[in-house]
Amino acid sequence: MGNFVLLVACLALGVGLRANGRLPGDAHTTLNAVIVNVALPALTFATIRHLRFEPVLALAAAMPWLVFAIGTAFFLAAGRLLRLERPTIGGLILTGALGNTSFVGLPMIETFFGREAMKLGLVIDQLGSYLVLSTLGLVVAATFSGVTSSWRAIAGRLVRFPPLQALVAAIVLAPLPLPPWLDPMLLRVADTIAPLAMLSVGCQLRIGQLVSHRAALSLGLGFKLVLAPLLLLPVYGLLVPLAMREAARVTLFEAAMAPMIGAGVVAMQHRLDAPLVSLMLGIGIPLSLLTVPTWWWLLSTFG
Repeated sequence: MGNFVLLVACLALGVGLRANGRLPGDAHTTLNAVIVNVALPALTFATIRHLRFEPVLALAAAMPWLVFAIGTAFFLAAGRLLRLERPTIGGLILTGALGNTSFVGLPMIETFFGREAMKLGLVIDQLGSYLVLSTLGLVVAATFSGVTSSWRAIAGRLVRFPPLQALVAAIVLAPLPLPPWLDPMLLRVADTIAPLAMLSVGCQLRIGQLVSHRAALSLGLGFKLVLAPLLLLPVYGLLVPLAMREAARVTLFEAAMAPMIGAGVVAMQHRLDAPLVSLMLGIGIPLSLLTVPTWWWLLSTFG
């Protein structure tokens, strides 16, 4: 519960500081830059370096990739049907097809499935959500940003993306002994991701824009909180061997999480309909406190 109180408090603080003029109008730009260039790389390096592969982990890690692929197709089709602007479609893909599998997802797993299931959550988050964000997510952000870019330019952005650089460094340095103080230090830095991101969202959140964005917002949250886990039920609920059934339940549970904070930051950095992205996070995270327990009950009852 403490994590959720912190998220809501930082969101409200961002709104209040903006309303009182205590922060400059472009404060969110600086906050987002700190997250992408400092905090996200720290999290990626500290966690990826210690992951060890097991067959059941591949099942979990595949989920965010599947959701992102399905979500991209869904939002492209819906965007064409509803004649949405390209930045809006890009913002929906990043926030509607990537879940908050770390700051919200990990405490939820511990609460509903126990501490032993946390390893699955870490794999889903690091080899799934954040790896998707660092690769395909960045391609989507660059493609839909409204700035004409060649594939060479997009590839250049991908190579220079700090979280992806941290991922490569973590894999390369995994066999080497590093100072014991390094991981705790990096994780302390990584702990700033959610508070800073929710401050940034609060600085940009305009509840008055809810009406003008209600169609896209309903589309994005409807997919992320309901349709995405529902579409994966046949794969993880029926086709998975009995020995992996509990891991499948945890994976489906993670598929139902709220929009990913890091993806929202990347979307806002690329000017992908920042008002909609802020609403996706600012409304989607509190709303998930109702929908995610409902999914746990359904998976426990009928799984």
